[in-house]
Amino acid sequence: MQVFNVQGMTCAHCVRAVTNAIQQEDSAAQVQVDLAKGEVRVQSRLGAEQVAGLIEQEGYTATPA
Repeated sequence: MQVFNVQGMTCAHCVRAVTNAIQQEDSAAQVQVDLAKGEVRVQSRLGAEQVAGLIEQEGYTATPA
């Protein structure tokens, strides 16, 4: 399980954007978003740098927790 601190997420649209971006690259990825903590947990075959890059492409700042 990879965990990222993500800044800029505020609503359900943000959750969908991040989830969809990751699942487009790995359809089997499991993505859990905690808006209150600003945290995204990802179980995926993708590497941490790839996942962070996908989150950042959606306009958010992502750092490994």
